[in-house]
Amino acid sequence: MAGPTPFLENPKDGYQMILVPAGNCVVGDPAFEIELPDYYLGKYPVRNVEYARFLDETRPGQGDLEKWILLDSDCHVVKVGSGYRVRGAEDRRWEELVDDEDGWGNHPVVQVSWHGAEAYCQWAGLRLPTELEWEKGARGVDGRTYPWGNEWDENKCRNSRNRGSGRTCMAWGYPEGCSYWGHYQMAGNVWEWCDDWYEGDAYKRYAKGDLTPPASGTYKMLRGGSWINFDPAIFRCADRRHLWRPVARVYGDGFRCARDASP
Repeated sequence: MAGPTPFLENPKDGYQMILVPAGNCVVGDPAFEIELPDYYLGKYPVRNVEYARFLDETRPGQGDLEKWILLDSDCHVVKVGSGYRVRGAEDRRWEELVDDEDGWGNHPVVQVSWHGAEAYCQWAGLRLPTELEWEKGARGVDGRTYPWGNEWDENKCRNSRNRGSGRTCMAWGYPEGCSYWGHYQMAGNVWEWCDDWYEGDAYKRYAKGDLTPPASGTYKMLRGGSWINFDPAIFRCADRRHLWRPVARVYGDGFRCARDASP
């Protein structure tokens, strides 16, 4: 029987995903080895064009909208009448923006809460990655420190030293910083929400073979660092951050989606 295809375009939203094959990988700091099944992980963070489409199709009430995303001047998804568009392209549909390299459509959506990321995933038929899935996607199978290798290079990811007067960059930026599997920007650009609650000793349990994620908590996990940061330690694939409660809507936070490889 043929295995899962290496690449997948999600039928609901056109979101591109890359297969992370089943097998062993190195995670944690100190490092240890685990085994994960096949799964798909987004090739890039979810973009403004995709999130605008989600809101335009779901037309959330004010309570859900405010719970999901902060639509202020730092956000590039905007409300137009009763619908939603990308800032600067209010007169254009999302279908026209998916390959636009000049506007905000291809930048990662920001100021999305964990709840807003989860709502998008449910609409798209996807899910948020677990911490371990996120780390394997970023780190590959060889235990590398950064998605591109073991040496820090500030020019391989979006950070506060190279952003100039800007903030985020487009989803296809810094291709030399792609992960082992070909995922873009798993270091820098935006912090990425994971499905997991924060538990300080979770990785000690994982190292003993119990990969059950925490059942509850106060904070949700974020990984990868963002355009706000520079400290190289923050951009390490193994770095774990519990910065915010799931209701937080912050201008450095975004997300990417995951999906099981088999139904």
